[in-house]
Amino acid sequence: MKTVIQRVKSASVTVDGQLISQISKGLLVFAAIAKEDTAQEAESMAGKVLRQKFWDAEDGGKWKRSVTDIEGEVLCVSQFTLLASTKKGSKPDFHKAASAQKGKELYDHFIGQVRSLYAPDRVKDGVFQAMMDVGLVNDGPVGVDFRCIDEAVTIEIETNPPEWKDPTGFASAKGQKPEEGDTLKGHIHKRFEMPASLLE
Repeated sequence: MKTVIQRVKSASVTVDGQLISQISKGLLVFAAIAKEDTAQEAESMAGKVLRQKFWDAEDGGKWKRSVTDIEGEVLCVSQFTLLASTKKGSKPDFHKAASAQKGKELYDHFIGQVRSLYAPDRVKDGVFQAMMDVGLVNDGPVGVDFRCIDEAVTIEIETNPPEWKDPTGFASAKGQKPEEGDTLKGHIHKRFEMPASLLE
């Protein structure tokens, strides 16, 4: 199972012009179910989403509080395209994604677990297989040393990430550990994205 999580000030889901779900401060979670996934992966992912420390502590400590710690909200959206493969040709391949029936069963199990582990009234949902319009206002970290940075926080988590391989062989030869952001089997893969304006 794979999720892409964004820390938000607000987020909403609209279908055919009708507002379906809306949250204030919290997490927007895009979730994809893979062919090989089971209820165990869905339960594991639910716990990981709620445990991750996305917010700073009141005393200034970085990355110290989870969505449950701040009593935030969670909006979950089914998104099978997260499992797309673009290794061959120019057309994405979705063979890794579960069938619609299995995907719905495990997605429903996933969001049910998030609700049972947290608070049902603080966990919202989209509409499975619907054409959804998702709106959000990102909540980025502010204040790094003497600079003020406003950036989107986007973190990717996989229950069964691919085993990390060093393409150069240098790190393994030197006995070095992978850098933050590399993917190790059984570990959490994190990816932070910055707006293009900061790279100009």
